[in-house]
Amino acid sequence: MTSLNIRKDPCELDFLSLGALVHRLDPGVIPFRKARSVEIHVSGGEYNVAAGLSDAFGLRTGIATAMVRYGIGELVQARVREMGVTPYYKWFDHDGVRGPNIATVYSDRGYGVRPPVVFYNRSNEAGAMLKPGDFDWAGIFGRGVRWFHSGGIFAALSDTTSELIVEAMQAAKKTGTINSFDLNYRAKLWAPIGGRQRAQTVLRRIVSQVDALIGNEEDLQLGLGIAGPEATSKSKLDPETFFGLIGRVVEQFPNVKMVATTLRQVHSANRHDWAAVLWLDGQRYVTPTCQLDVLDRIGGGDGFAAGLIYGLISGRSPEEALRLGWAHGALLTTFPGDVTMATLAEVEAFAKGGSARVQR
Repeated sequence: MTSLNIRKDPCELDFLSLGALVHRLDPGVIPFRKARSVEIHVSGGEYNVAAGLSDAFGLRTGIATAMVRYGIGELVQARVREMGVTPYYKWFDHDGVRGPNIATVYSDRGYGVRPPVVFYNRSNEAGAMLKPGDFDWAGIFGRGVRWFHSGGIFAALSDTTSELIVEAMQAAKKTGTINSFDLNYRAKLWAPIGGRQRAQTVLRRIVSQVDALIGNEEDLQLGLGIAGPEATSKSKLDPETFFGLIGRVVEQFPNVKMVATTLRQVHSANRHDWAAVLWLDGQRYVTPTCQLDVLDRIGGGDGFAAGLIYGLISGRSPEEALRLGWAHGALLTTFPGDVTMATLAEVEAFAKGGSARVQR
């Protein structure tokens, strides 16, 4: 039993996320400048967690997001239905020329010594137009939601998206819903709207509403302005720097009961070392480290969040929940695209150390 106090009573949704849906164009291992064809993946940092919890773990999940009436919107809706996620859409009409649009992410997979390259077109994005008052939070949370989740990428889209996150979290708190937030600090997204100083003001306000926080040491230092040691040459797999920051986080945000992150050492685009850490109610938990042969690294962190949250909602021990997150995130890197293709049985088997070389 943890101080998260996850609701056990009947709820319409186990998990609800708030964020922008995007479509990702993926030319595989071919750089965009040489590409002749692409795969289309439907994604979104917050949505990916809901999709994983529904498709791999069998929970009842939802996404509150913007939707546009045009062909790309219809494509995205079909993928959301396919993953079993209940949509709560704020609708926008496309003018046939300029938008509003569902954002485009361009991302190849890299290969070997050549890293993946990611760039965006978020111009006139419908998701950035979302604002307080767009969703009936009292009605949604009134029907029961165990866990609510949003993230720093959505918070960075506009002045109104961060206000919407706070509005939703305040409504969630009134009904005993757990609030979680993935800091996902992205300097490029914050730069046009005030940079790091603006990010810290916004993110600190959101985190004051949060029970469970996901973010690495860089997110905590740059996104929240938590003082910490300078980056050193020590392995990125060493959890001590991360745990060293936690005391400062909970001192400033005593509402935070849980902090978790993945640890990744990148040797090449296709060879990573992978581990994960969890701080919960003052206790520290660390997974083993495994070596990943990576097909597509995008979405691994969201896969981690989904497995961890599933473990906690389903009453697993903190060690088991962390292992499930670690295992699901690892499996995500073996699939093309951003959302899960794993089964619960595969996740459980890997979490027990069954299918990859585990180094303790």
